[in-house]
Amino acid sequence: MNNKLPFWLKLLYGSGDWGIASIGMMRSIFYALYLTDVVGIEPRLASLGALAGIVWDAINDPIIGTLSDRMKSKLGRRRPFLLWFAFPFGLSFVMLWTAPNWESQVGLLIYVTLAFMVSDTLTTLVAVPYLSLTPELTQDYDERTSLSSFRTVFQLLSAMTVVITAPMIVDSVILGGGSQQQGFIAAGAIFGAIGSLPLFFIGLFVRERFASEEQEQESIPFGETLRLAWQNVPFRYAAGIYMFNWSAVDMVAITFPFFLLYWVARGDLLAKINIFGVDLALESAFFGIMMFVCVLFVPFWLWFAKRRNKIQAYIVGMFAWIIVQGLIFTIQPGDIPWLLTIAALAGIGVSAAYILPDSILPDVIEWDELRTGRRQEGIYYGIRTLIRKLTGAGVIFVTLQVLGWSGYQSPPDGVIQFTQPDSALFSIRLMVSFIGVAILLGTIIIAWSYPLSREKYMRIQKLLKVKRALAKK
Repeated sequence: MNNKLPFWLKLLYGSGDWGIASIGMMRSIFYALYLTDVVGIEPRLASLGALAGIVWDAINDPIIGTLSDRMKSKLGRRRPFLLWFAFPFGLSFVMLWTAPNWESQVGLLIYVTLAFMVSDTLTTLVAVPYLSLTPELTQDYDERTSLSSFRTVFQLLSAMTVVITAPMIVDSVILGGGSQQQGFIAAGAIFGAIGSLPLFFIGLFVRERFASEEQEQESIPFGETLRLAWQNVPFRYAAGIYMFNWSAVDMVAITFPFFLLYWVARGDLLAKINIFGVDLALESAFFGIMMFVCVLFVPFWLWFAKRRNKIQAYIVGMFAWIIVQGLIFTIQPGDIPWLLTIAALAGIGVSAAYILPDSILPDVIEWDELRTGRRQEGIYYGIRTLIRKLTGAGVIFVTLQVLGWSGYQSPPDGVIQFTQPDSALFSIRLMVSFIGVAILLGTIIIAWSYPLSREKYMRIQKLLKVKRALAKK
């Protein structure tokens, strides 16, 4: 049997992560700054909205994963969700960047929290079924890694596009006489529309090739499925890797705009860099270079993982990132050449953080099928999505709390030069450097103990083939 997936299928499936990743990246990098500097909510109060998001995540992610696993239709289990919710998902991203012009801080907090919850729910309704397709498209170890790499390339390309163009869209709206918030709404509309289309087309054309027959069995209670997931020992390690991995990524994404504007640019809120004759916002230049290097190194990490194994490649990548993360503390105000050098070096390790953790999870699902006799991709990808959003919300909460307690001040409307107190600047520098190092050390420790090697996975595949053959008799 030919286990190779056609190129067009890999390309189309990978493109689905464009919308999910672009919306996630824009929210990760700009949402905290949007709440404090555009909406004008006090940082510690704004962090409570992130807590509400955590509670909502805990409710909706595993439930939607279970619904996806138990869906029965002529189109399969995953495709109906993509067809029904792709376009509402895009529209919800516009809502995320709207806020009324109210004086009440509490009223603003309630509004932005509700907008976040709506956007989060619709994101889950497409993200969990989309991700659950991975093990249902191929059972081959290397093909799954390849499939994940296509997703990662689109993730990184969309992320690079967002970090470069989103500030340009906002600036264009402002130059045209609009407000900064209107600029964010315009960016949300553009990325929401573009991101919806691939998900809809995947729902139309990508069919589940290895949908298991266990879906015909009697459904087990939701609480029992969570208990079974916890009993999956390799999944515990994979979940730990995923949590620490994305905590480190989110720490960089969320805190670096503050670091760039108030430390490197000395409070110049319109700071720009001219690269090849193009004026870019400081954050666009930093994140754009980092993401460009990320894309370049995807083939390298794919080759490394295939030659050795996924965990070894991941550990090497994290060690490389730790070195660069510590060097961030040495960046001084106005030192643009060193800043951009750090951006390029960071992209090497960040590339491993993007591509490798997602390629581990399908193997864990196979181990669970061997143990329980059920394929429960939706549950595992629901928990995976929950972890991803928990880390983002958790990092936003911690970051805003630290900023609030360290004396961070929101700049007044119309101000283009604003200086933060030394205590806030020092806290920002710690969060982008040594706190990130500590998080990365945590993920290396967990990855070092991960129990599923390539050899063990191949044995699992052989046993599953025998088990499936016996079940058909």
